[in-house]
Amino acid sequence: MSIIPCSIETLNGLYDISGVEVGQHLYWQIGDLQVHAQVLITSWFVIVILLGSVIISVWNPQTIPPDGQNFFEYLLEFIRDLSKTQIGEEEYDPWVPFIGTLFLFIFVSNWSGALLPWKIIQLPHGELAAPTNDINTTVALALLTSVAYFYAGIKKKGLAYFEKYIKPTPILLPINILEDFTKPLSLSFRLFGNILADELVVVVLVSLVPLVVPIPVMFLGLFTSGIQALIFATLAAAYIGESMEGHH
Repeated sequence: MSIIPCSIETLNGLYDISGVEVGQHLYWQIGDLQVHAQVLITSWFVIVILLGSVIISVWNPQTIPPDGQNFFEYLLEFIRDLSKTQIGEEEYDPWVPFIGTLFLFIFVSNWSGALLPWKIIQLPHGELAAPTNDINTTVALALLTSVAYFYAGIKKKGLAYFEKYIKPTPILLPINILEDFTKPLSLSFRLFGNILADELVVVVLVSLVPLVVPIPVMFLGLFTSGIQALIFATLAAAYIGESMEGHH
């Protein structure tokens, strides 16, 4: 009889943990829907930068590319090489847009957090931060990656895709299922934790020593932010390739 109250208390505790927040947040109430406004504001800021840069650089492509067009052509080639390496030469091409979008969005989001001290901008009921500084964004990106690799595996193998969960032995079924669920968790928490730490360090140093000391830390933040975007995109491509190959 004592098991039921304990289970209820455990569930209540997990529900309380799910409401834990870092910093202050700005919400918009639209009918019965509560919108995380600060993430939308900064996410659209990043999207506008990306779209604006692409439109300006490649709106009128030239035979002899100018610097902007040359940069985006190099970037596309880099993303194609990354996708080909992780997914495979025969299967990678349809996934280049997805991997490229993940990489660019995370990269620019991370850099916006390293270059712009968002938290210094005061809002009536919250504070701004890079989109990837919010766990909602990183979890959403990780879940998109999960949907992508399930889709890739099922599209190629059909229901036979699920046979991997009982290989090499059915005893490993729970472990194999758990592995697929821990992939998005590890992706999201790794990205969220690193970006949050970088932003907090920059904000503290800007507040204490506003002129010289934060500059090298910001450069270090730019480097680590780029590495985090590369890691996320590489792992996403690797998971997609793994799902189509059918082995771990």
